[in-house]
Amino acid sequence: MKNPVATSLLVLASTSPIAQAGTPAPSPEIAAAKVAPWVSPLIDIRARYEFADVDGLDPAHALTIRERIGLKTKAWNGFSVLVEGEFTQAVIDDYYGGAPGVDPDDIRNSFISDPENAELNQAYLQYTGFDTTVKLGRQRIIYDNGFIIGNVGWRQNEQTYDGISLANTSITGLTLNYAFIDQVNRVFGEDATGIFENAPGEIHLFNASYTGIKGVTLGGYIYDMSFDDAGSIGWDNQTYGVSAKGSVSGVTLYGELAYQDEAGPLNNEEGLYAHFNVTKNFGDQTLVVGVEHLDAGVQTPLATLHAVNGFADATDARRLAGTHGGLTDSYASYMIPVCWGIKWTNVVHLFGDNAISNNLGFGFDSVLAKKFDDHFSALAKLGYFDTSDALYKSTTRVSVELDYTF
Repeated sequence: MKNPVATSLLVLASTSPIAQAGTPAPSPEIAAAKVAPWVSPLIDIRARYEFADVDGLDPAHALTIRERIGLKTKAWNGFSVLVEGEFTQAVIDDYYGGAPGVDPDDIRNSFISDPENAELNQAYLQYTGFDTTVKLGRQRIIYDNGFIIGNVGWRQNEQTYDGISLANTSITGLTLNYAFIDQVNRVFGEDATGIFENAPGEIHLFNASYTGIKGVTLGGYIYDMSFDDAGSIGWDNQTYGVSAKGSVSGVTLYGELAYQDEAGPLNNEEGLYAHFNVTKNFGDQTLVVGVEHLDAGVQTPLATLHAVNGFADATDARRLAGTHGGLTDSYASYMIPVCWGIKWTNVVHLFGDNAISNNLGFGFDSVLAKKFDDHFSALAKLGYFDTSDALYKSTTRVSVELDYTF
C-alpha cells in the first residue's frame, strides 16, 4: 500500500512553479490578448495649418482639423466589414475651399481644397479566400505610384471610389487587380457643385504587377474611364501603359510609358505619357533624378498629383482635365536625415510644355518630416512655383501638420 504522505509530496512537487518552468501556463490576460477582438476601432486625426498665395488672389490661411473614425470587424469565414466616416472642420477659414457650393466660399481668396465636410469615407464588405481579395462598396484605391489612379491623400477629404475591386495572387509573383467604379467621391465633398461634385460614371480599371524576376518589378494597366456629363465633362479616356523597375550596380531605375486615346477636354485627341527616374542611396541619404512628360491633352482625372509636379499644386487642375499644352517636369530630389529623427527633403522642378524645351516655370519643394512613434507624426512643408506663362499662376504654399493614427 502506497504512503499517502509520499504521494502528496510527489503531486505537490509536480505542480510547483519550478517543475512547470519549462511549460508555463499563460495567464488569462495573456491568453485573451492573443485573440483578436471582433470589432476594432479606426482613428486617424490630422490638424493642419496651410498658407496659400496664388498670383492675382488674396493670400489665404486655413487651420483645419480632420477626423476619420470607423470600425472594422475580424474576418469570419473570409468575410469582414469596414465602415469609416470623415469629418473636416475649419477653425480658421480665411480661404476658398476650391469649388462652388463649399464652405468657405470666398473666391477672392487663394484656394485651399480642404472645405468643411462630413461624409462616409469608406464602407465595404470584404472577402478574402482562394488567393483573392474582393471589396464591395466605398473604398480607397491606389494603383502603382498613384500618378494615374490614387486617393489624393494629402487633402483632408480624400478621394474614394464606389464599386467593386478584386486582387488575385494565385500565380507566384503576379498580382492582378480589377475594379469597376460607378462613382468617384472627390476631395471637394458632398456640397460641391458643377464639375467639382462627385463624379458618376462607368470606369473599368485593370492593373497587373509581376515580381517573379529577381530584383525586377514589371507592371501593366488598362484604364477605361467614361463619366456622366453632369459630373465631369471631358474626362473620358482610355489609357494603356507598361512600367518596369529594377536595380543595377546599386542604382534603381524606373520607367513608365502609356498611350491615351480620347484625351483632351473634347476627347478627340491622343497622346503619350512617359516617366523615367533614377534613385541612388548614399547611406541614409537618397537622391532621385527624373523626368515626367504628358503630351498636350493627356489627362489624369483620378490621380494623386500633390506628390508629382510640386507641392504648390499649381499645375494640378490642367493636368486633371487635360487642358494644358503639354507638361514636362524635370526634377531632382534629395533626402537627408538632419537630427532627432527628422528627415529633410528638397526638390527642384523645371517645367516645360509639349516641346519640352520651352520654359513654363520653376518649382521648389522642401519638407521636414518626423515620426515620433507608431501613432504620432508631424511635418512642415513648403511648395513654390514661379511662372510667366498665361496658363498658370505663380503660387506659394506653406503647411504645418500633426497626425495621430490608432
